[in-house]
Amino acid sequence: MAFFKQASPETPAAGSEALLGSFVEGYSIEIMPRTAAKIDDFKALLPGGTRVYIAHIEGTPIEEMVETAARLSGDGYPVMPHFPARIIRDKAMLEDWILRYRDVGVNQALLLAGGVTNPHGELTSSMDLMESGLFDKHGYKRLHVAGHPEGNKDIDADGFYKQVDSALQWKQAFSERTDAAMAIATQFAFEAQPVIDWANRLKAAGIALPIHVGIAGPAKLQTLIKFAMACGVGPSIRVLQRRAMDIRKLVMPYEPTDVLTDLAAHKAANPGSLIEQVHFFPLGGIKASTEWANETVRTGALRKTG
Repeated sequence: MAFFKQASPETPAAGSEALLGSFVEGYSIEIMPRTAAKIDDFKALLPGGTRVYIAHIEGTPIEEMVETAARLSGDGYPVMPHFPARIIRDKAMLEDWILRYRDVGVNQALLLAGGVTNPHGELTSSMDLMESGLFDKHGYKRLHVAGHPEGNKDIDADGFYKQVDSALQWKQAFSERTDAAMAIATQFAFEAQPVIDWANRLKAAGIALPIHVGIAGPAKLQTLIKFAMACGVGPSIRVLQRRAMDIRKLVMPYEPTDVLTDLAAHKAANPGSLIEQVHFFPLGGIKASTEWANETVRTGALRKTG
């Protein structure tokens, strides 16, 4: 008599594993200089061609940012440093940063306002950075902007989307009048449906920028809850809250299998969706995120071939 192991709720079936692997393939990942310094060999962790964002936290010297960018670029990875407008004093400082990065092989950037309450100078938004014309002047080919599927109360204090929607409409128009390749990189979420609903709403409003969905990589539950609270993650935090109430899962590391399986299924059923790829926030460590992502892609490829 044969016995078959039933898949657990967090283990996708074979067909779902193939979709999941295909969806995760080509992922990007975010790092900081201090965490990058702990990695001996990025080539042992990251597939060739992986886009690496370098987060610029207030207080990090630009020299450390550029040193990290140079190391990754030298290893052959496309590097996308953050440019947080509110910690850049003026256009002269902006141009200095752009040139420093360009000199180590960078030609793309994530433009964002930044989480600083009081701007350090005249630049206050990603739109200010784009309007400077300096990225185009110095040959930056790709510009990404931030997206907030569950809203951003720092921008829309009422919890709605008026200001962030208006900003995305402006950025859509910018993409149409320039040669820059653009995409939206989102805040991380723990549930697929809010992201899907947001993407559908943007498309209905005439926004065509591809969406790179932010996903928290494997981590301890307590770590994720801490970051989710600090970063203003919206209603999808309930996924973590429910998990915290289950003693069996409380001590197990969180993995993004469920949310990504749902997003992969949606993309497969709706190939015209703005949702394009996955961007990992390695809150539990770069190694944990890359090993999970690489194994997910490998397993998906095996399922696809048979």
